[in-house]
Amino acid sequence: MPAVLVTRRLPSSVLSKLHAVADVDLYTGEAAIAADELRARVADTDALICLPTDEIDRPVIDAAARLKVIANIGVGNTNIDVPYARSRGIVVTNSPDVVTESVADFTWALILAITRRLSEGDRLVRRGAWKGWALDFMLGSELRGRQLGLVGAGRIGRAVAARAPAFGMKVAYTGRSGRVGNPAVADGAEAMSLDRLLLTSDVVSLHVPLTPETRHLIDKRALTRMKRSAYLINTSRGAVVDEESLAWALQHHLLSGAALDVYENEPAVHPDLLPLENVLLVPHLASGTMETRTAMANLAVDNVLAVLAGRPPVTPVP
Repeated sequence: MPAVLVTRRLPSSVLSKLHAVADVDLYTGEAAIAADELRARVADTDALICLPTDEIDRPVIDAAARLKVIANIGVGNTNIDVPYARSRGIVVTNSPDVVTESVADFTWALILAITRRLSEGDRLVRRGAWKGWALDFMLGSELRGRQLGLVGAGRIGRAVAARAPAFGMKVAYTGRSGRVGNPAVADGAEAMSLDRLLLTSDVVSLHVPLTPETRHLIDKRALTRMKRSAYLINTSRGAVVDEESLAWALQHHLLSGAALDVYENEPAVHPDLLPLENVLLVPHLASGTMETRTAMANLAVDNVLAVLAGRPPVTPVP
C-alpha cells in the first residue's frame, strides 16, 4: 500500500478512510513537527497531509523522492514552495469552499464584537471595574444604515455580503489590490476603487489572499484614508495589514477600532497592539468549528486518495 505521512492528529472518521488504503504515519506531537523530523519521515512517503503551520520548503521536497501529492489542510498555501513542488511533478492541493460559511459567520462575530465593545466590556467585568449601568456607559456603534466595505469579492467576501442585509448594512466592494471588476457580490452592492471604499466605509473587512501585491495593502496611507469612526476587520492573512502602522493609527484614534484573527508573524502579535483597548485580538479561529475543521481534513484526504488512485485532485492549488 502507498505510504502517507500526516503531520497532525485528524478526526478518527477521516483517518479511517486513509487506513483502509494506505500505510499511515501519524505525527502525534502537540507542537508542529520539527523540520529535521519532517524531512526524515517524508523520505519514503507517497503523500503528505500537512497544516499551514508546516513549512514545506525545498529541503523537505528534496527529501521526498517518492512524493506524489501534498495536501494542505487550509485555504492558503504560502507554507509550501508550490512552484518547486510542481517542478518535481508533485500535485499540491488545499481545502477551499468548505471554510466559506464558518469564516463568513466569524467575520460578523468580529464586526459585532468590536463595534459593540464586547471584549472590552468582558475585561472590565473580570477586573471588577464595572460600577453599574449608566446612560452613557461604554457606548458602541450601530450598523444599520452604515456601509460595509469588502476588500476582496471571492467566495468568503460574497458570503459576508449576503449576511449584510440582516444588519441593515449596504455593501461596497473592491477586487484584489483595489481593482474594480469583480462580479457583483450581492444585490445592490456597489463596486468601487480601494481608495473610495476606504474613504466611505464604516466597516472595512479584508478577504484577499496573501500575494506580493496584497502584502501590507493596508498600510499607513490606507489607514489614514479611513474614517475616524470606521472599523477594520481582518480574517484573511495577517501580512495584508501592516501591524506597526495599524497600532500607530489606533493609538492616535485615526479609526475607532480593529478586530484581527490573523497576524503577520503568527503566533506573535505586534507588541504595540497588546495594550490597546480598541483592538480585538483573536487566535486564528475563523474556520474553527468542529464541522468545518473535519470537512477540511476530509477534503485533504479525498485529494490524496484521488491522486494515489491516478485521478485528478478534487481541489488543486490553482
